[in-house]
Amino acid sequence: MAHPIYNKNRQKIRKLPDKAETEAWVEHIFQWLFSIGEDYSDADFFTAREAVLKTELEKILNSILTDHETKTVVKDFFNALETIHSWLEADLEAVFNFDPAAKSRSEVLVAYPGFFAIAIYRLAHQLWKSKVPVVPRLISEYVHSKTGIDIHPGAKIGERFFIDHGTGIVIGETTIIGNDVNIYQGVTLGALHVSKAKAEEKRHPTIGNKVIIYANATILGGNTEIGNDAIIGGNVWITNSIPKQSLVYHKSEIVIKNKAPFPEPLNFVI
Repeated sequence: MAHPIYNKNRQKIRKLPDKAETEAWVEHIFQWLFSIGEDYSDADFFTAREAVLKTELEKILNSILTDHETKTVVKDFFNALETIHSWLEADLEAVFNFDPAAKSRSEVLVAYPGFFAIAIYRLAHQLWKSKVPVVPRLISEYVHSKTGIDIHPGAKIGERFFIDHGTGIVIGETTIIGNDVNIYQGVTLGALHVSKAKAEEKRHPTIGNKVIIYANATILGGNTEIGNDAIIGGNVWITNSIPKQSLVYHKSEIVIKNKAPFPEPLNFVI
């Protein structure tokens, strides 16, 4: 009797990038970019580490791209790193300036999951722009598993982006975020309709410049735009555009009663 899940006509799955090697490369390049854990003041050592990182990336990409494609992508990626690094330095400065709990640049680098998520998103986004399959998503999902922050590498995020706390944040593929935006934990920038037929359409919202989005706010839809300088309060649900300089908040009622008139609670154990 044939095995119930065996199909002799099943096509062989093509080789995929190595997950462990990709995750290790993510950690290595983050440390190299910000000179963490080693003495990068030696120019020769710095250059040697760069060569190793290029070789590691080539090995990862060779499983899914031709040799020529791999060399082109790696060259473009490392040529873009100077610009990416300058953006990340601005992101780092934004975190340090905005968060009173941040005591030093080093603390942000090694202890802030929001900054790590932004940094690796910017690297994955560069590979996404080069139309590299699988690897950008593999990178973003590694960061998701490590930080609880889910940023699709296809999203477009402006300068000086700040994520505070971060757990539970979801930023969809076609999201556009302007400059100087602050986002708190639990925020969802998602789609109203999930359909394969509309996969190439803009499904996620556009966030203007200098917008603050507080915890657990949900903003949905490709036609939804949040205007510049708007403040979006916690727990709101938004599916329509919001004008610039608006304040949007969820109104809830808190009732406090005297518990004395109530009978004594029963004691029980489950």
